[in-house]
Amino acid sequence: MSDHRHEDGPRRPGQVKEITSLANPIIKDIKALSVKKNREASGTFMAEGLKLVLDALETGWKIETLIYSKAGQGKPLVERAAARTIAAGGLVLEVSEKVLSSVTHRDNPQMVVGIFKSRWQSLFDIRPKPHETFVALDRVRDPGNLGTIIRTADAAGASGVILVGETTDPFALETVRATMGSIFSLPVTRATPHEFLKWQKSSGTNVIATHLKGAIDYRKADYKSRPVVLLMGNEQAGLPDDLAEAANVKVRIPQQGRADSLNLAVATGVVLFEARRHLLTLADIDG
Repeated sequence: MSDHRHEDGPRRPGQVKEITSLANPIIKDIKALSVKKNREASGTFMAEGLKLVLDALETGWKIETLIYSKAGQGKPLVERAAARTIAAGGLVLEVSEKVLSSVTHRDNPQMVVGIFKSRWQSLFDIRPKPHETFVALDRVRDPGNLGTIIRTADAAGASGVILVGETTDPFALETVRATMGSIFSLPVTRATPHEFLKWQKSSGTNVIATHLKGAIDYRKADYKSRPVVLLMGNEQAGLPDDLAEAANVKVRIPQQGRADSLNLAVATGVVLFEARRHLLTLADIDG
């Protein structure tokens, strides 16, 4: 990355652009990605951290821009990410710590940030196979919860996450951070409640919903006979009646103690690993 140019110089392909000014229009456009409507308009999002950026590149996500701090100059993995970005036709920026902090909204940001094209899977392209498990989330609002669920679903071997209704954005920076890279390996789908119910009827899946009125212990549900969709409700309101009634089975997690509920990400993890238990072995981990 020795071929640098001043930030006011002309853009020439295959070069690294050096930026130190917060007022640079490229930086302003990148900072605008902190707002959902700007991410949707541009079809891009931000991932912070060298590991996340390399994970995305390894799994074939299209990178638009690579940003790294001066501390990253000369580091082999940063050099590799920059070379991959240039090869893909992307822009590489070397920036000051001040600029990187303004982009990530953190005082101590990691040294690398990537701007990637967003990727959604179409709901009606999903044709579940035997032994597949999907997680459907109704109106999930907390970015940390969503990111943790995507990470957990990836770890459990689920095939995808379906976002139902108005949910938080899986491509928000906080959500992407919480996925720890799983956003790049697990398909994410979005659907209206009507679309989800229509797909459910034709998908051949066993939709198992967690619900306070669930009459079945979640450990007793049938997770083996056909593809499973675990349907989880909104953090505050739970599942609406139309989704709850359309589920094939309603289950509940037995609890003791004074807490009246579980965090959504924890509850999803508990049920998900039970649903996948017959498919998970230590050989999967060791191998």
